Amino acid sequence: MHYKDIAEEIVSRGLRVNVGATPPATVSTNLTTSIAKDGDRSPFQKVGRGEYILRHKRQTPEKDKQERSEPLKPDQESEDQYDIVSSFGMFWRRDFVDWNSRPKLLGMQQIGAEAVDFYQQIGIYLLYDGREIIYVGRSTDRPLGKRLYEHTADRLSTRWDRFSWFGLLPVSEQGELRGLPEGYISSKIVPALEAILIEALEPRQNRKRGDDLSAVEYLQKEDPEIDRKKKKALLESALSKV
Repeated sequence: MHYKDIAEEIVSRGLRVNVGATPPATVSTNLTTSIAKDGDRSPFQKVGRGEYILRHKRQTPEKDKQERSEPLKPDQESEDQYDIVSSFGMFWRRDFVDWNSRPKLLGMQQIGAEAVDFYQQIGIYLLYDGREIIYVGRSTDRPLGKRLYEHTADRLSTRWDRFSWFGLLPVSEQGELRGLPEGYISSKIVPALEAILIEALEPRQNRKRGDDLSAVEYLQKEDPEIDRKKKKALLESALSKV
């Protein structure tokens, strides 16, 4: 199984209550550490890029022989989570955010994972009116949350109801945004730009996602403050009628 699928099974079966902010990365780290530390005594064995089996699950002689004679290529030996774009969110709802001068942009890698606040993320974002893209912007000198907040009070304030974003800052296993890498490989830039356009525009003739979008997609989580305000408003309305 791929380590991402293993993480999903752990969450869906309730095998662990606290799965952290980046379950797939945590699972990958634990598997890699076990193999590196214990070697043949590890219960896990890597059989492909990101794929593992339990060591007692015997393979067919033909496949086992092939893997011994054809070791993984160097670029397959590490699970690089990030190239250019580290994380992204698609069609997040405007009304799931409690808009203020410091709004929380909460996202989860999967249901059950701890939420990450992407307010400080930098990168590219798109605003939608329904499914139509009405604006493309960037967050560099001001973080993503600040830029989006500004659009709730400018000329676009009444024209958008959803947004997508593509961020450069990687996410740690503790759910915190880390700093930018010191540099990027030039050959990664163009594929990354292509991947963003394909993911954002969804052109019909592109049959697959951009080759370089190895980023992690985050599902939006509604800010708990919104539910609290709704309950407070409902209570105040009920009391006013008494």
